[in-house]
Parts: sequence; structure tokens; C-alpha cells
Amino acid sequence: MKILPPFFTLRFFLLCSSSFLFFASFNMIIPELPAYLSSLGGEDYKGLIISLFTLTAGLSRPFSGKLADKIGRIPVMFFGAGVCFVISLLYPIISSVAGFLCLRFFHGFSTGFTPTGISAYVADLVPINRRGEAMGLQSLFSSLGMAAGPAMGGFIAELHGTTPLFYTSSGVAVLTMLLLMRLKETHSEPESLKFDHLRLKKNEILETRVIAPSLVLFFSVLSFGIILTIIPDFSTHLGIQNKGLFFAVFTLSSLIIRIIAGKASDKFGRVPVLKAATLCLAISMTGIALAETSLALIISAVVFGCAVGMTSPTVAAWTIDLSIDGFRGRALATMYISLEAGIGLGALFSGWVYANDANNFPLVFLMGTSGALVAFVGLFLKRRIVPSKNSTIK
Repeated sequence: MKILPPFFTLRFFLLCSSSFLFFASFNMIIPELPAYLSSLGGEDYKGLIISLFTLTAGLSRPFSGKLADKIGRIPVMFFGAGVCFVISLLYPIISSVAGFLCLRFFHGFSTGFTPTGISAYVADLVPINRRGEAMGLQSLFSSLGMAAGPAMGGFIAELHGTTPLFYTSSGVAVLTMLLLMRLKETHSEPESLKFDHLRLKKNEILETRVIAPSLVLFFSVLSFGIILTIIPDFSTHLGIQNKGLFFAVFTLSSLIIRIIAGKASDKFGRVPVLKAATLCLAISMTGIALAETSLALIISAVVFGCAVGMTSPTVAAWTIDLSIDGFRGRALATMYISLEAGIGLGALFSGWVYANDANNFPLVFLMGTSGALVAFVGLFLKRRIVPSKNSTIK
């Protein structure tokens, strides 16, 4: 009988399960948002659906990182899930474009807080030589949520409309909070929340130790912002009825490879795995740009999923490798700032370039190819980092 990894305890399973529900909660509404915004008369603002969300997430990262280091991981995770619960309830009430965009802005606080707390919690539980594997396993659950969310959201919207979809999203966020209440705090000396915790000094915004993985992540996730913004319309253009199908396919294709990539990065190093990931990303975005049939798009989605599955746990493990215990939350927040900045800019510029003109689809997706190639070349140009004892950086 195979023995489970030592970090795979009930506590780790509950954390992963809450991560699944959290990502399902806010992702299930994404494929329907472009059409919903258009129904409000805001078809020219599709690029803001993701960019406003990620803007707030990015701005809140330094605060979530500091709070995770000061008051603990669980309060940070709980706050983010609470935002998902409240905002999803408000979507059906708002009937103006300005109100919708305002909600998207505040909804970003959810991913600005919960993923930071989750990653810090995992880092607290896992030994250094299993980080890649653990982050791969945890991100597998997140990916399942990202796959199940859009697929389930598209199904609910098709049968019952968008209002029940928003209420379902809110209900899933409640389940996330219930699971988080069962977790024990891993911070050894959490402090009570003080006003001073919300004041940031210059050196508390970014962790310079993790600039290298953060830059690689930034250029890689430009493609993700493009996908989130443009794929719903591109799916309709190719005759695919369920606009969440692409998201389900690419997420499912990333599941198994996440664990494999995590273990590979533990053994061979983070950089070699990321070189393969960014090359796959460039190939997938080029494939999407050239796709003229639904089959071609789905095949490209599989390759895209492989790229995402290799990138996510490897960058997270690399970031933790370079961080120090007292500022782990700040280091992970820096990584997530680059994530949100890349996704947000990718979404914003893709919306502008697309401009609701189908002729612009290839150009938009090739923008993602360019970002992936920058990350790929940068990994070769990066100055070699001398690893510390037991480190897996290569």
C-alpha cells in the first residue's frame, strides 16, 4: 500500500478543499460576464472585467502579505472568501455599467487575500524538499475549482440564467468559509489586528529577493489575461455554445502535470521546468491565434493547460525558496502582485486591441505568444542563483 506524503494530513486536505471551493466560486461567473456586461450596455468595456478585478487584487497584495505575516494566515484567507460571498450577492442588484464595474473592482479583494494566505499556510506545513510537490498538489485542487467553476457556471446560466448563477457563486463562497473555520492557525505568534498593520512602509510593498520568479510569472500570465477576456467571444465565433468549455479543458489538462512538474522542479530545479512551461505557452497561444475550428481551439487549450500546470506550482515553490520565514507572506504577495499585473494588463490591452472586431482575434492571441517568448528568453539570460543548503533552485 502506498504511503501518503507526510504533509498530506487532514489539515492539508481541508485547506485544498477550501481552495477548490474558493476558485470555483469566482471563476464560475467569468465566462458569462462579457455577455452580461453587454446586456447592460457596456460592450465596449469588456477589457475592464478582468483588469479591474486584478487591479484591486494587485493593490491589496502588500496588505494581505503583511497581515499574513502579522495576524496569521487564516484571517487573510477568510476575508477573501467573505468578499466573494458579499459581492456575488450584489451582482443581480446592480443594473448599471458603472455599478457593475465597481463590483468587479471590489471583487478583486478576494484573490488579493485568500491565495496569499493559502500559499503561506502550505509553506508553513511542508518541508523544503517537498515544496514543489506540495504546491503542485495544492494547485491541483485550485485548478479543479477553476475547471468545475466555469463548466458549472455555463450550465447554470444556460438553464436558469445569470441571477441564479450569481447566487450559486455566493453559496460556494460560504462553503469555503465553513471549511476555513476548521483549520488551525500555523503562524507561531499571531498578533491582534492593529491599525498600524494597515500602514505600509516602502520596504513592505515588494520583496526584492523574489524579483526573478515574479518577472517570469508576469510575462507568462499576460496570456491568461487575454484568455479570460477574449476566449468567451472567440468560442462563440467558432460556434462553441458553452463558453466555459475552453476553461474546463485547459484546467483539466493541467491537473496531472502539476504534480509531475512540482516533483520535477524539486529534483531538477525550478528554472528548467519553467523553460519548458514558457515554450509550451508560446506554442499554445500561437495555436489559438491560428485556430479556425473548435477542435483546433480545444487542442490548443490542452497545450495551454500543460503550460499553466507547469508554471504555477514551480513559480510558487521558487518564490518560497528565495523567501525567509519572517517575510514569507510579503514574498508571496510580491509574486501575486506580478500575477495580477500580468493578468490585468493582458486583459486590458487585449480588450482594446480586440475592439469587438473578429478580424483582430489572431493579433490579440499573438500578443500572448510574445509575452511567453520574453519569459522563455529571460530564463536563459538570468544570472545563475547560487542555491543555499538543501535548496532546489537551479
